[in-house]
Amino acid sequence: MNEAEKPAGRQVERVITPDPEFGREVEEKSRTRVSACFQCLKCTGGCPVTFAMDIMPNQVIRMIQLGLKDDVLKSSTIWVCASCETCTTRCPNDIDIAHVMDTLRQAALAEKIPPAEKEIAAFHRIFLLTIQVLGRLYEPGMLGVLKAWTRVLNRGEIKLGWNMFRKGKMRIFPRGVGAERDLRAIFAKAKKK
Repeated sequence: MNEAEKPAGRQVERVITPDPEFGREVEEKSRTRVSACFQCLKCTGGCPVTFAMDIMPNQVIRMIQLGLKDDVLKSSTIWVCASCETCTTRCPNDIDIAHVMDTLRQAALAEKIPPAEKEIAAFHRIFLLTIQVLGRLYEPGMLGVLKAWTRVLNRGEIKLGWNMFRKGKMRIFPRGVGAERDLRAIFAKAKKK
């Protein structure tokens, strides 16, 4: 039966297939005992970016416990998380929720699940690339690449950038840290993990 033939007001039931290994995988990769969460909601209560999340932090943890891998890895929340660690600090069971969110982002990329927030995923990649190449953040170059990649640019940002440059708050040319060999070794070691 196609969409037009369905009776009005009738919803299609969604089949949920839990992955019992998902919780164990997240705990192993994040080195955090997600199973210790008893849903006190302190993580969600303290999170400054819940307004932009589709699933609250405590719900992400519960969904991991229930093995709802697809729902978690396809969520916007794992990309919106600012990794400010407020949730981690507030957790009475010492669950490193910020690190769990990072682990989930890595898992989504490894599973080739398209990021729910493409601009944020691009920001992460470009940020790391800038650090890998220069050893430090170079805001103008990073933002230039990000804006070219996402094709999102507004006049307010251009004006702000010009004012920062004019006041000496932003350099035109980047400076490296002079430890290119060490940087390559660090990133090579991280890729192996």
